[in-house]
Amino acid sequence: MITAILAGLLTGLSLIVALGSQNAYVLRQGILRSHVLVVVSVCAVSDLVLICAGVGGMGAIVSHAGWALEMLRWFGVVFLGWYGISSFRRVLRPAALDATDTPRETLPRVVAKAAAFTWLNPHVYIDTLVLHGSIAATYGSARWGFAIGGCLASIVWFSGLGYGARFLAPLLASRRAWQVLDTLIGCTMIAIAAGLAFGGLG
Repeated sequence: MITAILAGLLTGLSLIVALGSQNAYVLRQGILRSHVLVVVSVCAVSDLVLICAGVGGMGAIVSHAGWALEMLRWFGVVFLGWYGISSFRRVLRPAALDATDTPRETLPRVVAKAAAFTWLNPHVYIDTLVLHGSIAATYGSARWGFAIGGCLASIVWFSGLGYGARFLAPLLASRRAWQVLDTLIGCTMIAIAAGLAFGGLG
Protein backbone atom coordinates (compact mmCIF):
# COMPACT_ATOMS: atom_id res chain seq x y z
CA MET A 1 0.00 0.00 0.00
CA ILE A 2 2.84 2.41 0.87
CA THR A 3 4.42 1.74 -2.52
CA ALA A 4 1.12 2.49 -4.26
CA ILE A 5 0.69 5.73 -2.30
CA LEU A 6 4.20 6.91 -3.20
CA ALA A 7 3.65 5.98 -6.82
CA GLY A 8 0.38 7.93 -6.86
CA LEU A 9 2.06 10.92 -5.23
CA LEU A 10 4.90 11.00 -7.76
CA THR A 11 2.55 10.43 -10.68
CA GLY A 12 0.24 13.19 -9.49
CA LEU A 13 3.09 15.67 -9.08
CA SER A 14 4.57 14.81 -12.47
CA LEU A 15 1.23 15.52 -14.13
CA ILE A 16 0.31 18.66 -12.22
CA VAL A 17 3.63 20.51 -11.85
CA ALA A 18 3.58 22.47 -15.09
CA LEU A 19 2.67 26.04 -15.98
CA GLY A 20 -0.87 25.58 -17.19
CA SER A 21 -4.00 27.70 -17.09
CA GLN A 22 -5.14 26.37 -13.72
CA ASN A 23 -1.75 26.83 -12.06
CA ALA A 24 -1.39 30.32 -13.52
CA TYR A 25 -4.72 31.36 -12.01
CA VAL A 26 -3.88 29.89 -8.60
CA LEU A 27 -0.52 31.68 -8.71
CA ARG A 28 -2.08 35.04 -9.52
CA GLN A 29 -4.72 34.77 -6.81
CA GLY A 30 -2.04 33.71 -4.35
CA ILE A 31 0.09 36.74 -5.14
CA LEU A 32 -2.94 38.99 -4.74
CA ARG A 33 -3.93 37.09 -1.55
CA SER A 34 -7.46 37.06 -2.89
CA HIS A 35 -9.72 34.16 -1.83
CA VAL A 36 -6.70 31.85 -1.79
CA LEU A 37 -8.31 29.18 0.40
CA VAL A 38 -11.35 29.04 -1.88
CA VAL A 39 -9.28 28.77 -5.06
CA VAL A 40 -7.02 26.09 -3.59
CA SER A 41 -10.02 24.18 -2.27
CA VAL A 42 -11.93 24.25 -5.56
CA CYS A 43 -8.91 23.06 -7.55
CA ALA A 44 -7.85 20.39 -5.05
CA VAL A 45 -11.36 19.03 -4.40
CA SER A 46 -12.04 18.90 -8.14
CA ASP A 47 -8.89 16.86 -8.62
CA LEU A 48 -9.83 14.56 -5.75
CA VAL A 49 -13.25 13.89 -7.27
CA LEU A 50 -11.81 13.22 -10.72
CA ILE A 51 -8.96 11.01 -9.47
CA CYS A 52 -11.30 8.90 -7.36
CA ALA A 53 -13.72 8.63 -10.27
CA GLY A 54 -10.90 7.49 -12.54
CA VAL A 55 -9.71 4.86 -10.08
CA GLY A 56 -13.33 3.80 -9.64
CA GLY A 57 -13.64 3.03 -13.34
CA MET A 58 -14.91 6.22 -14.95
CA GLY A 59 -11.71 6.54 -16.95
CA ALA A 60 -12.69 3.68 -19.24
CA ILE A 61 -15.99 5.38 -20.01
CA VAL A 62 -14.45 8.80 -20.63
CA SER A 63 -11.79 7.36 -22.94
CA HIS A 64 -14.62 6.28 -25.26
CA ALA A 65 -16.67 9.48 -24.92
CA GLY A 66 -14.97 11.35 -27.73
CA TRP A 67 -17.93 13.66 -28.30
CA ALA A 68 -17.88 14.85 -24.68
CA LEU A 69 -14.16 15.61 -24.74
CA GLU A 70 -14.58 17.38 -28.06
CA MET A 71 -17.32 19.59 -26.61
CA LEU A 72 -15.19 20.40 -23.56
CA ARG A 73 -12.28 21.11 -25.85
CA TRP A 74 -14.09 23.96 -27.60
CA PHE A 75 -15.57 25.33 -24.40
CA GLY A 76 -12.01 25.38 -23.09
CA VAL A 77 -10.73 27.17 -26.19
CA VAL A 78 -13.31 29.94 -25.76
CA PHE A 79 -12.77 30.32 -22.00
CA LEU A 80 -8.96 30.29 -22.15
CA GLY A 81 -8.95 32.65 -25.12
CA TRP A 82 -11.19 35.07 -23.23
CA TYR A 83 -9.03 34.93 -20.09
CA GLY A 84 -5.84 35.40 -22.14
CA ILE A 85 -7.28 38.51 -23.78
CA SER A 86 -8.35 39.79 -20.35
CA SER A 87 -4.75 39.39 -19.14
CA PHE A 88 -3.45 41.43 -22.08
CA ARG A 89 -6.06 44.10 -21.35
CA ARG A 90 -4.72 44.37 -17.80
CA VAL A 91 -1.24 44.89 -19.26
CA LEU A 92 -2.56 47.84 -21.26
CA ARG A 93 -4.14 49.36 -18.14
CA PRO A 94 -1.14 49.75 -15.81
CA ALA A 95 -3.17 51.70 -13.28
CA ALA A 96 -4.90 48.43 -12.34
CA LEU A 97 -1.78 46.36 -11.89
CA ASP A 98 -0.64 47.12 -8.33
CA ALA A 99 -1.21 44.22 -5.95
CA THR A 100 -2.43 46.67 -3.32
CA ASP A 101 -4.71 48.56 -5.70
CA THR A 102 -6.13 45.73 -7.80
CA PRO A 103 -9.87 45.31 -7.10
CA ARG A 104 -10.62 41.95 -5.53
CA GLU A 105 -13.06 39.83 -7.49
CA THR A 106 -16.22 38.69 -5.78
CA LEU A 107 -16.29 35.23 -4.24
CA PRO A 108 -18.82 33.74 -6.72
CA ARG A 109 -16.73 35.01 -9.64
CA VAL A 110 -13.55 33.50 -8.22
CA VAL A 111 -15.26 30.16 -7.57
CA ALA A 112 -16.64 30.14 -11.13
CA LYS A 113 -13.22 30.85 -12.65
CA ALA A 114 -11.39 28.29 -10.53
CA ALA A 115 -13.99 25.67 -11.45
CA ALA A 116 -13.84 26.60 -15.13
CA PHE A 117 -10.05 26.28 -15.25
CA THR A 118 -10.49 22.72 -14.00
CA TRP A 119 -13.68 21.40 -15.53
CA LEU A 120 -13.41 23.07 -18.96
CA ASN A 121 -9.94 21.66 -19.60
CA PRO A 122 -10.23 18.29 -21.37
CA HIS A 123 -6.60 17.51 -20.51
CA VAL A 124 -7.65 17.37 -16.85
CA TYR A 125 -9.93 14.45 -17.64
CA ILE A 126 -7.18 12.66 -19.51
CA ASP A 127 -4.69 13.18 -16.66
CA THR A 128 -7.02 12.30 -13.80
CA LEU A 129 -9.71 9.96 -15.09
CA VAL A 130 -7.83 8.13 -17.81
CA LEU A 131 -4.15 8.14 -16.74
CA HIS A 132 -4.67 7.88 -12.99
CA GLY A 133 -7.38 5.29 -13.53
CA SER A 134 -5.38 3.12 -15.90
CA ILE A 135 -2.17 3.26 -13.82
CA ALA A 136 -4.04 2.63 -10.58
CA ALA A 137 -5.61 -0.49 -12.12
CA THR A 138 -2.14 -2.07 -12.32
CA TYR A 139 -1.92 -1.99 -8.51
CA GLY A 140 -4.91 -4.29 -8.09
CA SER A 141 -6.26 -4.21 -4.55
CA ALA A 142 -3.85 -1.37 -3.68
CA ARG A 143 -5.29 0.92 -6.36
CA TRP A 144 -6.95 3.12 -3.75
CA GLY A 145 -3.55 3.67 -2.19
CA PHE A 146 -2.47 5.02 -5.57
CA ALA A 147 -5.55 7.27 -5.53
CA ILE A 148 -4.61 8.55 -2.07
CA GLY A 149 -1.14 9.45 -3.33
CA GLY A 150 -2.58 11.30 -6.32
CA CYS A 151 -4.98 13.21 -4.09
CA LEU A 152 -2.17 14.16 -1.70
CA ALA A 153 -0.15 15.45 -4.66
CA SER A 154 -2.98 17.80 -5.65
CA ILE A 155 -3.51 19.06 -2.09
CA VAL A 156 0.20 19.67 -1.51
CA TRP A 157 0.75 21.31 -4.90
CA PHE A 158 -2.20 23.70 -4.89
CA SER A 159 -1.67 24.63 -1.24
CA GLY A 160 2.02 25.31 -1.82
CA LEU A 161 1.35 27.27 -5.00
CA GLY A 162 -1.49 29.33 -3.57
CA TYR A 163 0.05 30.17 -0.20
CA GLY A 164 3.67 30.18 -1.36
CA ALA A 165 2.91 32.73 -4.08
CA ARG A 166 2.70 35.53 -1.50
CA PHE A 167 6.49 35.35 -1.15
CA LEU A 168 6.68 36.58 -4.74
CA ALA A 169 4.72 39.71 -3.85
CA PRO A 170 7.85 41.83 -3.10
CA LEU A 171 9.14 41.00 -6.58
CA LEU A 172 5.86 42.21 -8.04
CA ALA A 173 5.62 45.48 -6.15
CA SER A 174 5.97 47.50 -9.34
CA ARG A 175 3.44 47.87 -12.11
CA ARG A 176 6.06 46.85 -14.64
CA ALA A 177 6.48 43.50 -12.89
CA TRP A 178 2.71 42.94 -13.00
CA GLN A 179 2.73 43.76 -16.70
CA VAL A 180 5.35 41.05 -17.22
CA LEU A 181 3.38 38.53 -15.13
CA ASP A 182 0.10 39.21 -16.89
CA THR A 183 1.84 39.05 -20.25
CA LEU A 184 3.20 35.61 -19.38
CA ILE A 185 -0.20 34.48 -18.12
CA GLY A 186 -1.89 35.83 -21.24
CA CYS A 187 0.60 34.08 -23.50
CA THR A 188 0.12 30.84 -21.55
CA MET A 189 -3.66 30.98 -21.88
CA ILE A 190 -3.58 31.81 -25.59
CA ALA A 191 -0.98 29.11 -26.26
CA ILE A 192 -3.05 26.45 -24.48
CA ALA A 193 -6.21 27.61 -26.26
CA ALA A 194 -4.44 27.46 -29.61
CA GLY A 195 -3.05 24.04 -28.77
CA LEU A 196 -6.53 22.76 -28.00
CA ALA A 197 -8.01 24.36 -31.12
CA PHE A 198 -5.40 23.26 -33.64
CA GLY A 199 -3.70 20.35 -31.97
CA GLY A 200 -6.69 18.54 -30.50
CA LEU A 201 -6.21 16.34 -27.45
CA GLY A 202 -3.46 14.13 -28.76
